[in-house]
Amino acid sequence: MAHTRSIPLAAPGLLLGAYPERPARVADRLSALAVQWSAVLALPQRLGANRMQAFIAAVARSEPHYAGLGRTALRERALALQAELSLHGLSEPIQVRAFALIRAVAVRELGVRPFDTQLVAARIMLDNRLAEMATGEGKTLAAAVCAAAAALAGIPVHVVTVNDYLVARDAQALEPLYAALGLRVGYVTAAHAAPARRAAYGCEITYCTAKELVFDYLRDRSASGPRLSGVQDHAARLDPGARGRPATLLRGLCMAVIDEADSVLIDEARVPLILSRSVANAGERDYHARALELARLLQPGLDCVLDLPPRSARLLAGGIQRLEALCADLPSIWHNRLHREETVCTALAALHLYRRDRDYLVHDGRVVIVDETTGRLAPGRVWSRGLHQLIELKEACQPSSEQVTAAQITYQRFFARYLRLGGMSGTLREARAELASVYGLDVVQVALQRPSRRAVWPTALVADRAAQWRAVTAQVLELRRAGRPVLIGTDSVADSERLSQALHQAGVEHQVLNARHDLLEASIVAGAGAAGCVTVATNMAGRGTDIALGPGVAERGGLHVICCQHNSARRIDRQLIGRCARQGDPGSAQTLLALDNALMAGFVPRGLARRLVRATLARPRWWIQLLVRLPQWLQERRERAQRHLLQRQDEHVERHLLAGVRGD
Repeated sequence: MAHTRSIPLAAPGLLLGAYPERPARVADRLSALAVQWSAVLALPQRLGANRMQAFIAAVARSEPHYAGLGRTALRERALALQAELSLHGLSEPIQVRAFALIRAVAVRELGVRPFDTQLVAARIMLDNRLAEMATGEGKTLAAAVCAAAAALAGIPVHVVTVNDYLVARDAQALEPLYAALGLRVGYVTAAHAAPARRAAYGCEITYCTAKELVFDYLRDRSASGPRLSGVQDHAARLDPGARGRPATLLRGLCMAVIDEADSVLIDEARVPLILSRSVANAGERDYHARALELARLLQPGLDCVLDLPPRSARLLAGGIQRLEALCADLPSIWHNRLHREETVCTALAALHLYRRDRDYLVHDGRVVIVDETTGRLAPGRVWSRGLHQLIELKEACQPSSEQVTAAQITYQRFFARYLRLGGMSGTLREARAELASVYGLDVVQVALQRPSRRAVWPTALVADRAAQWRAVTAQVLELRRAGRPVLIGTDSVADSERLSQALHQAGVEHQVLNARHDLLEASIVAGAGAAGCVTVATNMAGRGTDIALGPGVAERGGLHVICCQHNSARRIDRQLIGRCARQGDPGSAQTLLALDNALMAGFVPRGLARRLVRATLARPRWWIQLLVRLPQWLQERRERAQRHLLQRQDEHVERHLLAGVRGD
């Protein structure tokens, strides 16, 4: 082929050192702006479409060279290809042969032939871009093709997926493919100790969750001394008298392939991943208990204001005076005005803004955070500044010791340090501009294998949650009589259980999938397509597990999804709706919302909401869509600004750290 552009390799060695990573640096605003506008205009996608078609055609022409070969012959071809890759890098002609070989091995070892669309997605990710690939289109195999091609070139690859179950499942299911190519695959879950983690990261391909990966990186940074250059590190290893450096878990940040990339890079971008250590403080429990007592004596609206969505409290003038009077006879620690006001405001937030079964669960006497994006439990994660201990006291749990930060980083900063970064999701296009400006990543949409047969019903609005559950129950009864399965997405654990109670009262058998039942996630979701099956889920919704339609279900109209969630971004709503009508199957979806949910209630006053519901039937559909979409748009804008502010703050810190190192 005439086009021979190669992809630079990113691997440990003399040039990049034993632990390669992109140095933290202040973004070039002009270049970031150029990438952002090119992403908005989708120029790379339009200009690259013909080249991608030519690439896939070239792969098809190369396939006969590998067709019918036995395992030994294919392994020999893989070894020869590895030698070429180490010599010439990932030039396009070698990529063509690598993809053809991987496809042939997949047919032999897995019994599946990757679709052209899966090869397109793999090539996009290998090209340092993001692939928008619809739910059910085979992202797992697409990631495997990309990872195998990079690993054949000697690049250590981290495949990042959404939970420990999928980490183990995918690594084990794809091991025959990788082994036939002469590649080792390992995986890391929360249960693995340091030796097992080190062995897994020593493989050519490692499957892991983003959280485990980041914490292992922080452990490496905390345990290691100053970072040496590649030559210095190599010299230290050759010098027998050199002082030994601690063994790291990872081999650097060479390449990552991120599943559900929008969730990691956007939705969870601001979450601080904190490696901490406990600090014992005998007076800490009494101090927090007194703060809660004081907070209970203050009245919201009179003494303080509760701010949503930042979930923070601030004292009014009257509240400041009342708090000062309440603390007059307390020990001297309460006489510091700034300190006591900050602590009591945190206690007010713990009392009024953090809700059990929505923001956290109480499990075995411990407060466990529920991740607001995935709906899954986040064991090990704690709120900072005493908030976690205050919530523990509020729930009559034994308060944990306060944590002191040893190291921390956000996903936004961490993944930007990879030398090569790609990923995929079914919902990326809404965040295209932000992904381009923050990470320098383009988004390319991948065509469907088969035309979509999804029917989207008009959005419906009701006055409150009680009316919402009645409407959902009535619709479920009607759909079950037709023999169709139903998946219902709710905002929180509490909502899923309220709806479950309503369904029980109506005599509807159903399954519940929320943070209380996350260990059963895969089995619940896998059976959610059976005739008449009803599944209630938070927005975890079994991402990564296919919902296969049961016998005769397609003829009855397929899976129906009812979206009772009003997420902060329309993109997250699309993730739930994407559970139905996959791979050309029939299916339908409807959004059914209550005007008293958190996002809508902050936008529409209650009295106006009642009038709006009465007038809904007389309103055109676009008017209802506007009423639903506008609060989301405002919240998306607010969260985007917060992520941008955090990025600027991180850059400011990095700039001053670098200036300090240089002695500026």
